[in-house]
Amino acid sequence: MPQRRAVTSRSQEPRQRFAEEVRRLRERSGASLRQLAEQLGWDCSTLGKLERGQSLGSPEIARALDDYYGTPGLLLALWELAVADPTQFKERYRRYMVLEAEAVSLWHYAVSNLPGVLQTPEYARELLAAGGLTGDELEAQVEARMGRRGLLLGENAPQFRSIISEAVLGTPLSDSEEWHAQLRHLLDTARRANITIQVLQLSAGLHGLSNTNTMFLRSAAGQTVAWIETGYSGELVQDAADVEQLQLRYDLMRDLALSPSASRTFIERMLKEAS
Repeated sequence: MPQRRAVTSRSQEPRQRFAEEVRRLRERSGASLRQLAEQLGWDCSTLGKLERGQSLGSPEIARALDDYYGTPGLLLALWELAVADPTQFKERYRRYMVLEAEAVSLWHYAVSNLPGVLQTPEYARELLAAGGLTGDELEAQVEARMGRRGLLLGENAPQFRSIISEAVLGTPLSDSEEWHAQLRHLLDTARRANITIQVLQLSAGLHGLSNTNTMFLRSAAGQTVAWIETGYSGELVQDAADVEQLQLRYDLMRDLALSPSASRTFIERMLKEAS
């Protein structure tokens, strides 16, 4: 396929193009970032991150900027292209995080790794390091992940169910003491009234979600969306028919899992065997 010919000197990468247009329109208006922030009521640092390509912000910011500059739909369209770009998985994950924080109930299936909200710092660090993170970036991501655990611990914490494949529990950390701590953390967490943990044994056989980490999130309005994830990317599923199909597979798989009580016994046995 022939390479696209650039007509202008502006970037053809969606995220960078959005940042360029946001900055170009402000400079053309003659306003400083601080003046723009005062006019729109948005934080100055947020607008600065948009211009530097460090964040895509939200559709509300794009609409507000379109209204301010008199460019109806331009920045919003560029924002949509940037969010939809296949290289923007981190940005998509931010959208998932918003939905997770607002959910009143969550149902999860772990095929390969424990969900972030159930991880100890040591588990998170080893997993993220295996994915290539190092130094300050690694520590920042570990801290962020630990902050997510508070989601399940507050006074109005959502109901959370995690079905964990036996393969996850059969993949220990390199440090045995840290692995023991992770298993004990699972047992302690499972005692909370709003948290249910079930183990799906390998002997249960094949099922419809055998290769997909999945999280269902139900909002206060009753709408359910799904987040499906591999080791390299994630996708938010919002179409009602697609979500229903995934839920049916989840329900059938849940029927194959051990009961919560039997699952705690299973984890306790793994902890003893690992000691």
